[in-house]
Amino acid sequence: MSARAYLDYNATAPVRPEARQAVLRALDLGGNPSSVHAAGRAARALVEEARAEVAALVGAPAASLVFTSGGTEANGLAIGSAIAAGARRLIVSAIEHDSIQETAEASAVAVEVLPVDRNGVADLDWLRRRLARWDAADGRPFVALMLANNETGVIQPVAEAAELVLDADGWLHVDAVQAAGKIPLDARALGADTLAVSAHKLGGPQGAGALAIGPRAALTRRQHGGGQERGRRGGTENVSGINGFGAAANASRELMTHLVDVAEKRAWRDAAAERLKAAGAVVMGEAAPRLPNTLCVATPRFPSELQVMGLDLAGVMVSAGAACSSGKVRASPVLAAMGQGELAGCGIRVSGGWATSEADWNRFADAWFEAFQRHAARRAPAPAGA
Repeated sequence: MSARAYLDYNATAPVRPEARQAVLRALDLGGNPSSVHAAGRAARALVEEARAEVAALVGAPAASLVFTSGGTEANGLAIGSAIAAGARRLIVSAIEHDSIQETAEASAVAVEVLPVDRNGVADLDWLRRRLARWDAADGRPFVALMLANNETGVIQPVAEAAELVLDADGWLHVDAVQAAGKIPLDARALGADTLAVSAHKLGGPQGAGALAIGPRAALTRRQHGGGQERGRRGGTENVSGINGFGAAANASRELMTHLVDVAEKRAWRDAAAERLKAAGAVVMGEAAPRLPNTLCVATPRFPSELQVMGLDLAGVMVSAGAACSSGKVRASPVLAAMGQGELAGCGIRVSGGWATSEADWNRFADAWFEAFQRHAARRAPAPAGA
């Protein structure tokens, strides 16, 4: 992508070379991992090797991992399992991904919103008070709190929330899709009962994800038709996608050990942010811990769609909010939940990753300034007498 600056890794990261080779190796191998002959055993070996690699990335036992078609299915599997286990009321943070919010709203149970502050950090005092007055008729408390927000990059106090949920004998689900591969991750240390990840956010292929299941969670199979995934999810495994997922997870884990490299990437982002702030842009969640690759900025009276289109014309690819809202540019519900008012319609998300360079961030800042100046000129009042 040398001719263009791709800065939309939080939507989909470019496939890593290691993952591409792993996908091709699995496609060349063939074989159904449920077959007992040599080709089947070889395919099964690839799946289990990848399971161990993904488990190592998220800090969970390999046996606890169920492969899915992506983060959306993993989130839905966790919510559906909690409801099947007796949950009659769900607490969902105001900044959750649509795959959690919409699944919760489409369920037959009540849903409450865990609010966030102006920096996008979950209000744990609210959660503490709510759990303290939990009605036993609502079943076991279920709380969904993502590890890092996909739009702002703000990292949530998941371990602290887990203590509150554990004290209430509840179920904590953690959407770690954006955090995996960008910050160190340990599902057990976080206290997550279920935790979702996805391959294409960290340089693996699209169409592969996983749900890690802790000892206090009771998984209920939602996809039937076979005994795959230890009877927890029917359907022939996506061997090539899973193998690519494992390779991407392994490469991501190795990269995170290079703290100098991570600090350098954060510095490139912050330098670009300072340039935009000089023109009046506001960095969302700046006072909170954030993913090192993510920048969410909102500029008063400069609508998101104009920024995205102007940057795209200049060869710089970013997004407005979550890419999963499918091609639509709309006021960000996340920024609205943070109390940002009109700025919710003026935010863009810029996200780098494993192949991003300092030149990409500089190109973004240059192109943004050009778009901003054109917009300001159009908005400027005509000279008197013109």
